[in-house]
Amino acid sequence: MFRLVDASFAIDDKQILSATNLTFAEGKITTLLGHNGCGKSTLIKLLSRQNHPTSGGVLYKEQPVEALSNIEFAHQVAYLPQHPPLTDGVTVRELVCFGRYPWKGAFGRYNDQDYAIVDDAIAKVGLSKFADRFVATLSGGERQRAWVAMLLAQQSQTILLDEPTSALDVAHQHELLALIRELNQSLNLTVIMVLHDVNMAAKFSDHLVALHSGRVIASGSPQQLMNRDTLQKIYGMELALFPHPQTGQPISYIP
Repeated sequence: MFRLVDASFAIDDKQILSATNLTFAEGKITTLLGHNGCGKSTLIKLLSRQNHPTSGGVLYKEQPVEALSNIEFAHQVAYLPQHPPLTDGVTVRELVCFGRYPWKGAFGRYNDQDYAIVDDAIAKVGLSKFADRFVATLSGGERQRAWVAMLLAQQSQTILLDEPTSALDVAHQHELLALIRELNQSLNLTVIMVLHDVNMAAKFSDHLVALHSGRVIASGSPQQLMNRDTLQKIYGMELALFPHPQTGQPISYIP
């Protein structure tokens, strides 16, 4: 779906992301990992067109992303930033309706089909009973589900999530990522997201991309990256591993 071709990003001659070549698989979950300031959010902002590469290019379905109009791009790609806008005075249904904007425009009227898509998106994230509640009154996990529902209502093939679990406790992190995995599998969504927790990333991703100091230092399946040497390179500290007692999946911890 997405492909970076020697894409880099700099601010005031400071290199934030070095020339990067990456391909993101369709219908899979790819997670970007690394310490703070390593270039994860910069990379996802290039994919979402929030930033433009200083050099190189970003392709979507082999077409330069800048060649697509805003509406064309929104029909294909939905993006949730790390800090979404405030939602004071907005109900869950009203928030999810914003996802129809790329299809209707500022003055387009919503029809029965639009409202059916909105209600279906709310149902898919398990918030039907909260549809008329103000978003601000929901728990952190419920608010994130509401934002995901808005992305679903946009009916894009690819969703980009910048640290969707950053403000959530462990239980709600797991709940949200399990929902994203279920939507990925049931709707064949392509998901690219930024996470900090390597264990959560390994559990819910098909592919991991690790960055350090603006460079990709490892890329592969969770099984390929979950080893001591690679984790040492990513985080700059020694992490030990043990197999999950039921699945055998490697789990990292600080010894």
